[in-house]
Amino acid sequence: MNKLFLLGAVVLALAACGKPAPIESVESLVADPARLKELRARCKADHAKVGDAQCNAVAEATRRRFMGGGTPYTPAQAPAPEALAAQDKAP
Repeated sequence: MNKLFLLGAVVLALAACGKPAPIESVESLVADPARLKELRARCKADHAKVGDAQCNAVAEATRRRFMGGGTPYTPAQAPAPEALAAQDKAP
């Protein structure tokens, strides 16, 4: 009886150690808007079932699609006063 209990415990422990579902990368989600939309809906409906890691990747992909590549806006440099004076003197 004791051996049967031990064998059952080992089987349950091994069954619980299964591989987790693979998580789609942020880059692949950015490239596939339809899949991103589907996963956003699944995360909204049942966050616990989809998982924190996948929903975080979905949120980051959504942010990147909305905000762009992360390049900050840099306004054009104003011309130097010397350049403006040279333009005024040109015929």
